[in-house]
Amino acid sequence: MNFRAEVLGCGFGGCVEFEPNYWWAIQARAMSVPTASNAKNSDSREIDEMIREYGDWRGPKLSRLRSLIMEAVPGVDEELKWRKPSNPHGVPTWSYNGPICTGETYKKVVKLTFFKGATLADPKGLFNSSLQGNTRRAIDFAETDEIDESALKALFQAAVNLNAG
Repeated sequence: MNFRAEVLGCGFGGCVEFEPNYWWAIQARAMSVPTASNAKNSDSREIDEMIREYGDWRGPKLSRLRSLIMEAVPGVDEELKWRKPSNPHGVPTWSYNGPICTGETYKKVVKLTFFKGATLADPKGLFNSSLQGNTRRAIDFAETDEIDESALKALFQAAVNLNAG
């Protein structure tokens, strides 16, 4: 006998398709539907791939900055935003109860841009780019620049605290 599969319902985790084998039995299987957590994992894997593709000093520098964000803000959300033909991967973006910062690479610098950087205290003077804006502030890291890890972690935590309101 030929039975037709029917989608009986969709929920938070995806849709469930029921395919009757016999008139008295129903067999369920979950259909492959992307979920929020799968999308985040996919973006994290793609950021890993981006870092590997650089093939020069920018990959390890971005990787270290990314690690520092994750150490400073356990549970931080990581995703890729603003994809376009000239930047098909998009821009790595980190958030926790609101946006924290983005990580971008250029020929001579790796740039962390803090969304609300103008309102963050920067006692160590890490911000060295986009200083004229009313909202954002950025830190440009050149190839030989050292990272003040404790000061940078403090900025990440200050951004999270600002998001918490």
